[in-house]
Amino acid sequence: MTPEIFGVSVRGASHARADKECQDSMLYGKIELVPPKKLFSTFRLKKDEPKFAYAMAAADGHGSASCPYSKDGSSIAVETFVLIMEDYCRAYAGDMDELSAFLDREGELKLAKVISMEWKKRVLARHMESGRGSADAENEADIIMQYGTTLLGFLYSENFVFAFQLGDGDIVFLNDAVFEPIISPEHILGVETHSLGKSESWRNAITAIKTRPQETAGRRLYMLSTDGFSNSFADDGEYEKSCRDYFKTILEHGAEAVSQNLSDWLTETSEKGCGDDITVLFLFEPARINPL
Repeated sequence: MTPEIFGVSVRGASHARADKECQDSMLYGKIELVPPKKLFSTFRLKKDEPKFAYAMAAADGHGSASCPYSKDGSSIAVETFVLIMEDYCRAYAGDMDELSAFLDREGELKLAKVISMEWKKRVLARHMESGRGSADAENEADIIMQYGTTLLGFLYSENFVFAFQLGDGDIVFLNDAVFEPIISPEHILGVETHSLGKSESWRNAITAIKTRPQETAGRRLYMLSTDGFSNSFADDGEYEKSCRDYFKTILEHGAEAVSQNLSDWLTETSEKGCGDDITVLFLFEPARINPL
């Protein structure tokens, strides 16, 4: 069996009333791990089964007057994360333990900088392609800020998971007994949040890497959500209860049933909650999966 991945972005109730588009974006992808070919190889009785990793990302465009193109910014952000994870997984396909060590050592520095630089490069290209202006004639920092967005990213592989966060939002893990954040969110004063649009934004990235349990039993859920989800509940306890309810519903009715109703449920959550856009992504592991 393979993990089941699904999710949705919904326009917040306040955005619907103001006739504004949803500023959130999401993306996920399956990555086949193909090791580099060796000059010499031994004879094998049967072909190796392919293995896979999975990358997913969610982003929350700021949507403020100073960030008029943040929907584009969030869309570019999730594409950037997934594509970079694909590149790294393919480069390290022959030894994913080496990738785990690299992400543990360099996730908040080198990787974060690569993501930030690639996002900014793509933003400037989008700005020129769209006819909004020329990067040569305007201040690049001002252009980039107009596309401001947060970014949540997640990589799931056979032996480890990796989480990346820049700005607000939540990345959590659940099983039958446990609910815990994979990344403990920073306490940000007021309504200000870290943004890919800011200078040296990579310095504010937070990462975490966790070894996946090796036992065969158990069901697990990894969940990414933009802050419109958690902010729609009265307190952390209500937010946790909602996450647990989703896990329980997946166990009882299956991922497909939850996927089919998720847009309606999240729209109702926004209407009864903070009114913001909401993105939620789930990766559900029915049991220990080998090979991925």
